[in-house]
Amino acid sequence: MLFLKHFVFSLVIFISFATENIQAQNNSLLPIAQIQFDGQKANNLQYLNDLLHFEKGDNISLVQLEAALQNLKNSPGISSVSEAIDTVGERVHIRYNIEERQTILPVVGFGGIKDNVWYRLGVVDNNWQGKGQTFLAYYQNNDSRHSGEVYFRNPRYLNGAWGHAFSLSKWSSVEPLFFDEGTVQYLYDNNSVAGSIIHNFDRRKFLEFGVTYFVENYKQSSEQFLENPPGPKELTEKKWLTKIIYNHNYLNYDYFYLKGYDFNAIFQKVFNTSDKSLFNSLQLQSRIFIRPSQKLNIAARFKFGISTNNDSPFAPFVVDSHVNIRGIGNRIDRGTAQLILNTEIRYTLSHVKKWAIQGIAFSDLGSWRNPGGKIGQLFDKSQFRQFVGIGFRLIYQKVFGATLRVDYGIDVFNTREKGLVVGLGQYF
Repeated sequence: MLFLKHFVFSLVIFISFATENIQAQNNSLLPIAQIQFDGQKANNLQYLNDLLHFEKGDNISLVQLEAALQNLKNSPGISSVSEAIDTVGERVHIRYNIEERQTILPVVGFGGIKDNVWYRLGVVDNNWQGKGQTFLAYYQNNDSRHSGEVYFRNPRYLNGAWGHAFSLSKWSSVEPLFFDEGTVQYLYDNNSVAGSIIHNFDRRKFLEFGVTYFVENYKQSSEQFLENPPGPKELTEKKWLTKIIYNHNYLNYDYFYLKGYDFNAIFQKVFNTSDKSLFNSLQLQSRIFIRPSQKLNIAARFKFGISTNNDSPFAPFVVDSHVNIRGIGNRIDRGTAQLILNTEIRYTLSHVKKWAIQGIAFSDLGSWRNPGGKIGQLFDKSQFRQFVGIGFRLIYQKVFGATLRVDYGIDVFNTREKGLVVGLGQYF
């Protein structure tokens, strides 16, 4: 018994000493003599150095080195990176071996169901000028109506504390609006100009304040389900939108795999210059990614939205294949609150050099509050829609975001309702 006590005591002392020794090593400071990037071509050298958060002459710890390595891996212009540390005397030389990837990507998307077809063509660069900036320009056709957008975002300047974004957009579509008498088809146009200022707390958190001026036009379509459709024949509204966005991002990339979580909150206030009314909305979204094995990635996204509960067909939250429930159709319903849960199991079937193929199993579940309805509708079984399905991803790793996505979803409660959704990039 005495021997056992001595053994346990000695084991505790050993573990304590070993833990303190590891912590001391992790926190011990290493003076940097040189930082070198091998394989750097398209990425701006100053941008890469800014990702490290240390420079030549600084004393850094192993913990800081690990964080810097992950920052490089998370950069859109880098597919993989490894580090080599050489000790010369009491100083260290750090060499990063970078495998860059192309970030200029064609924007290609298409899909739809019977009598409701869309496609999108354009270009996006998520590492504009090699500095982590974003430039996007695309054209979209919705049921033979023309839309498009030009967007630019510089997330960091002035020592990384500030950033800005700007966009010009036109959205045109055929929108079903829902009245007591039935569904009325409107030709909808939204022309907008927007700008925002970004404040970065650190690499993982930012706050964004933005202003948008937009003009909405509604015109009843000549093709209607009802003989005498209700609602205005034409309507034009000029509006100002202000928004505040908070983003908290602890996602870490390893090639196309993801681990960690993020959280995004958007509060918007819309002022209608025609009737001087105010409209508010709040959207919360969180994603979590788990990688239990080398080939398996489990992903989940939870979304909650709530807005001013006007009893109006112009409700902000839509039920849509491309936004929240795969296979359900395009803009089939609207609401003033929503609950969405998307889950995916992503299994890598092949991963060789530049290419990878994933098989996907998914479940998309959601509910909505009808305009003017009670919040309890969100938890009413009759309001829930659930589609499950399978799909695949074809991933080209040399280009950022070059993932062809194909999903086929079926309604759990009515198997006659189903649909195919095709696009670029993961669904979430």
